[in-house]
Amino acid sequence: MTDEKSKQEETVPTSALPQGPIFEDRALVFFVMLVSLGMIWISWPFFGAILWALVIAIAFAPVHRRIAARMPGWPNFASVISLLLVILLVILPAIFVISAMVNEIVRTYNSLQTNEINVAQIVRDIEQAIPQEWRQQIEDYVTDEGESLQERVSGFIGTALQFVASRALNIGQGAFAYTIAFGVSLYLLFFLFRDGSELAKKIGEKVPLRPEQRKALFRKFTTVVRATVKGSLVVAVVQGVLGGVLFAVLDIRGALLWGVIMGLLALIPAIGTGLVWFPVGAYLLITGSIWEGVVMLLAGFFVISMVDNILRPILVGQDTKMPDWVVLISTLGGLSVMGINGLIVGPVIAALFIASWQIFGESRTAHRH
Repeated sequence: MTDEKSKQEETVPTSALPQGPIFEDRALVFFVMLVSLGMIWISWPFFGAILWALVIAIAFAPVHRRIAARMPGWPNFASVISLLLVILLVILPAIFVISAMVNEIVRTYNSLQTNEINVAQIVRDIEQAIPQEWRQQIEDYVTDEGESLQERVSGFIGTALQFVASRALNIGQGAFAYTIAFGVSLYLLFFLFRDGSELAKKIGEKVPLRPEQRKALFRKFTTVVRATVKGSLVVAVVQGVLGGVLFAVLDIRGALLWGVIMGLLALIPAIGTGLVWFPVGAYLLITGSIWEGVVMLLAGFFVISMVDNILRPILVGQDTKMPDWVVLISTLGGLSVMGINGLIVGPVIAALFIASWQIFGESRTAHRH
């Protein structure tokens, strides 16, 4: 009996027995994952600051390389110059626009409260311009029993503006938190300018992928970030400026606010600015301002929308090599899940998803042959 047991033990393969180095390697991997999750956890409150510092560093990397090349041996000074350039070209204009938008929102809300802007009269004008049979159908769809279209629209606009105004006030009340995040972002941006290339190289060496796979994913990541920022920023600024000028020329109140709103909506591919200029143009037409409505609709369709249709595929679609519908879904999905941060995160995840499956497919094909 003892002999049989000893023979069975001798037949057990040594690979099935616990081995010290393998256990230690697995323990190390587990520990690395654990502390990495811990680092993500404690850094999460500054996720937005870290993300946008990384995004700006990638977008301005070509500019910084030119600056650094002109002053070799002075990496700190070159990084400071690049940082000042970012502040001058990006941050100060953004602060100005946000401040102006907040003031305009609060002013518009106060005008509603004091009845300087009479929403009820606007709704009455629209109702009178709509044929009676259409008006009844609209009321059946959008109102509850015993409620008029005027009451429903007035209540909706008032609630929406109150919500936006409260958000604008929250920005001011959270100034300290925004200041801390802003400082963290600038501080990190300096080091990304100075040490970004070396840091990316060190991180790349630790990623458990083949060199060609690692380079392909890293190239896709930087390309998508740079193309998204470049395309979205240019499209948003151009469309916002054109929309604001159009509203000012037509003497529509709150041209600055409407321009900023269109600039923000321009971040949504294809449909963004049309959510503003089309309803306003239609309102102008049905209330008797015929030539203003015609100009609004024609300029919106043939000028503002064409900027999106022409510039976005050139600046974003061709660089990312992603179909338009993927860009649209990933951008909208990212915005809905992560807010403004999703503008970058959504397309990046989509691009890495496509690239990783391409690499996986190529690897499988190579193994078959």
